[in-house]
Amino acid sequence: MLERYELEAFLTLADELHFGRTAERLGVSTGRISQTVKKLERRVGTPLFVRTSRSVRLTPVGLRLYEDLLPAYGQLRAALERATEAGRGLQGGLRTGFGTPWGGELLTAAADRLLARYPGCEVTVHEVPLDAGPGPLRDGTLDVQFVAFPVREPDLTTGPVVVAEDRVLLLPVAHPLAGRESLGLEDLAGLPLIAPEGASPQYWRDHHYPRRTPSGAPIGRGPVAATWQEVLSHVSAGRGVAPGAALGARYHPRPGIAYVPLRDAPPVEYGLVWPTAGDTALLRAFVEAVGTSRP
Repeated sequence: MLERYELEAFLTLADELHFGRTAERLGVSTGRISQTVKKLERRVGTPLFVRTSRSVRLTPVGLRLYEDLLPAYGQLRAALERATEAGRGLQGGLRTGFGTPWGGELLTAAADRLLARYPGCEVTVHEVPLDAGPGPLRDGTLDVQFVAFPVREPDLTTGPVVVAEDRVLLLPVAHPLAGRESLGLEDLAGLPLIAPEGASPQYWRDHHYPRRTPSGAPIGRGPVAATWQEVLSHVSAGRGVAPGAALGARYHPRPGIAYVPLRDAPPVEYGLVWPTAGDTALLRAFVEAVGTSRP
């Protein structure tokens, strides 16, 4: 059975292909690396490296061993890190944000779950305007945000889909289409669509608030809204219509608004997004807690 040091020495040398750099990375002498590799080769019964005065390279057997061991070593390191974190408890603070009430409930439940396990950390939950886009993540206001996908930003990491909801259209109850059992995307032609502006990327707005139907018919533009309360007020007043998630009917019931299913529209998918450079053990633990708190 391989000892951990033998495993690290072999994998590091296979990565560096240089005894001096390997010894420097592991903080030992080149002689010890050489002795460890020779011991491992005797155990395997065949050379793992071809050594010359100018180069070091893996033999076919060495390459196969490297490819077989690398994933297992990654899992071993991850397991040790998790055990260490569990032993000492996570520390620090995490600022989280949401734009929908169901997102707020989900983040709050995840925060409670995380704090019960790691009482030494602090998690705060903040509401984010509809038109904020990824701005709070970039200006340092938030560490992680619950958003409607898609998010395709090179500096941001997206987690898995946590909630997927059928898409509906919010209409004034007096609108001729409000009494339908369902609508199609072609029914949006000519309707004044209430949409956010702000810092939301154009591809995100095009996904949720299209300018044309699938056949190419133009969709109108209604008032701009920065928050969901503004959306609801505009729809109630008959100033336009708005796409949304079916959960909205439960969280935003209003006598002046009808929630009609959009039968051929893709679902609204929600998940977590965070700055790639801001990845921490606490953040990873929170992402896991959100996954186990999903409705």
